[in-house]
Amino acid sequence: MTSHSLPISSARPEDFDEMGRHLNFLFHHGLEPEAHETERRIFEPERALLIRDGPELVGTAAAFTRALGVPGGEVAAAHVSMVGVAPTHRRRGLLTTLMRRQLTEIHEAGREPVAVLWASEGRIYPRFGYGLAAQRLQITGNTLELRLPSPTADEGRLRLDSPADRLADLSRVYDRVRAARPGWSARDERWWRYVLLDPQAHRGGATERRVVLHEGPEGIDGYGLFRTKAEWDGTGPKCQTTVDEVVATSVAGYRAIWRLLLSMDLTRQVTFLRAAVDEPLLRMVDEPRRLSPTLVDALWVRVVDVPGALSARRYATDIDVVIEVTDDLLPANSGRWRLKGGPTAASCVPVTDPADLACDVSCLGELYLGGARLTALADAGRLRELRPGALASADPAVGWHRAPSALEVF
Repeated sequence: MTSHSLPISSARPEDFDEMGRHLNFLFHHGLEPEAHETERRIFEPERALLIRDGPELVGTAAAFTRALGVPGGEVAAAHVSMVGVAPTHRRRGLLTTLMRRQLTEIHEAGREPVAVLWASEGRIYPRFGYGLAAQRLQITGNTLELRLPSPTADEGRLRLDSPADRLADLSRVYDRVRAARPGWSARDERWWRYVLLDPQAHRGGATERRVVLHEGPEGIDGYGLFRTKAEWDGTGPKCQTTVDEVVATSVAGYRAIWRLLLSMDLTRQVTFLRAAVDEPLLRMVDEPRRLSPTLVDALWVRVVDVPGALSARRYATDIDVVIEVTDDLLPANSGRWRLKGGPTAASCVPVTDPADLACDVSCLGELYLGGARLTALADAGRLRELRPGALASADPAVGWHRAPSALEVF
């Protein structure tokens, strides 16, 4: 069964509790009151879609209004989340209906040229035009076999504290680093409370989350969010450190924070699940293979408005290229577009000129944050070069000097 006649409606504030029960069941979580109330504060009912079968809620999709860091700046982006269909109603086209409706509404509103999400499974969202725009490294290292360079005189001072008590410092450091890192989302106080949410039920036997702050010559310039878990066997301690974020504006701060995280007494393992693919730690430790980095997906981007999206970001070098785009879900994106820009400005307008390159809209999503290469997509058969030399001239421009990354799951 591939179609249905169940109506879609917009959510009301009072639907949040029911949506929480629906999604907790689908993602195999229990309902945790503290987390539920924190999530209620970021809920935007006017951006949530519901499908009911009679009184029963069987499908949901929602979005949050936030800015996303892109090469050279930031762009308004629909942060898609809370997507799920009840197992009793699978294979009926409910997800397709929700995704089509959501993308159409985002496009018609005209405020957000892109949508972004984390995918529970990578095979789901490419069929709706999403492309893998940012990857991440999962790091698990043996702390006894990892060393950083010896401290220097400018290493500064470290202090431990409760994250909730240092929100202003964390926000200030994060915003300074976010300005140059594609893939990081803006955080107001509501979102900081969400990021720092730390209910007992989510700790898996570990301690509460803690923060280590680095103080340099100009004050706090770095932080690391982490927790530890006690474990012992007959040979002694095997405690674990789990790192959530390390953000610093200085090399000295970054290095000092990681030195502490890798050398805490009684710990034998450190885990960091959302490291950037260009994470400096891999270039600092004396034995990087002992970090066991594993490359996995992170952010998926859907270009909703081709000219709006491509003109909103910047390009590493000058570019002047005509791209023929195919978009089956949003036909207004299909056609030929002339992208012209560089490090300080960009424009994208419709043209009838012959195309230099051709691709579908999911390729634009993969390229959007500067983490993918035109040549890699061409080698995979997903992008075509129609004018000889177009790939070689355009490829350097589409990349960026910092790899995109993603620190939080929303």
